[in-house]
Amino acid sequence: MWHPQSGRYNYPLLQLAAGLGMLAAGAAGLASMPAGPGRWMALALLGLFALAYWVSTSAGRSGRTGLVAICVALQTVVVLLLCALDPASPATTNYFSVLFFIMSAVVTLFFQRRYAILWIVAFSLISAGALVSLRGLTDGLRSSLPNIAGYFFFGAFAEALRQAQLAREHNARLLEQLRSANEQLQEYAGQVERLAIVEERNRLAREMHDTVGHQLTVAAVQLEGAQRLISRDPERAGRMVGTVREQVRDALSELRRTVAALRQPEGTDLPLPEALQQLALSFQEATGLRIHLALPDGMRELPPGHRLALYRTAQEGLTNIQRHAHAQDAWLNLSWEDRAVRLTIGDNGVGLGPSPQESGFGLRGLQERATQLGGHLCVEARPEGGAQISMSLPVPAGVEPVHD
Repeated sequence: MWHPQSGRYNYPLLQLAAGLGMLAAGAAGLASMPAGPGRWMALALLGLFALAYWVSTSAGRSGRTGLVAICVALQTVVVLLLCALDPASPATTNYFSVLFFIMSAVVTLFFQRRYAILWIVAFSLISAGALVSLRGLTDGLRSSLPNIAGYFFFGAFAEALRQAQLAREHNARLLEQLRSANEQLQEYAGQVERLAIVEERNRLAREMHDTVGHQLTVAAVQLEGAQRLISRDPERAGRMVGTVREQVRDALSELRRTVAALRQPEGTDLPLPEALQQLALSFQEATGLRIHLALPDGMRELPPGHRLALYRTAQEGLTNIQRHAHAQDAWLNLSWEDRAVRLTIGDNGVGLGPSPQESGFGLRGLQERATQLGGHLCVEARPEGGAQISMSLPVPAGVEPVHD
């Protein structure tokens, strides 16, 4: 079974050389023949050879190598007939044997290498056999050697052209793949940039809520208390208003810092237990809410991301208790549980409303923080009454729960 080596035959110079070769071989062969009907027969056979060549190259371009094989076999018979028209003339045989040069290039272009070699060997045997029959063994072989060398040379030349064509096609495919990959990389880069922008916006929203929102909430609570005390205790109300003024100034400063550099607020750069203790004391003084702390002693330092996420959770939990729970007491507990650190804030207030996990941007921000660190956030009813929020984060390897 024949198999195509290439479905293309786009070598204009080679086709031109083939055409000139057929004209030269045909003209020389006809000139070497005596005048008479033999010349007309040779001319008709040369026309049939040219037609078969055209059909074979057209079939080869479309991958129909079976038809190419039929045409090559027909051309071989035509060359044998041309040589037989003037059996007494070695020159005629030599001239018409040049047509095998063209056929050697054709079989190399359209057949697998081993089949092409078999065809070229067949052309060599036919040419050598014809010349040996006319000139004898020694002279025939000597005369046929240039032809045989020419057949293999044309085959090697066609193989080099075919390999060059395949290399160009391969390079073109690689270039197209590189262009496609580059377009995909540009698209992915755009997606990454858009995702980075969204992530930065979400981070900015969380920072704004967790800093300025917390401070303004505390200020609003204090203003409500001051408003109730104006008639009964104006002096204390004035002190509370002064405190609120300072808190609003702090919130404004924090807003400027957040917009400018998203800097962490005071307290988050302290060890987590100290920062939580400071937060609880200031919140208790500002709101009157009794906060019960349970913090581990000698706790090792956590990574900055873990510390900030837990600190923000404490802020959000206390703020929600003050705003929604109508509670008198709150419990803040920090503990280690199986290579994870857990922060829980509970209250003895009115409990949870509908869809507690979906209520409020603050809880969504905390959930995002927990997810980014491989942990989880849970909002649920407190067993003793009220509600509680807890964040659990896995601790990276190498961080021990407490000092030795």
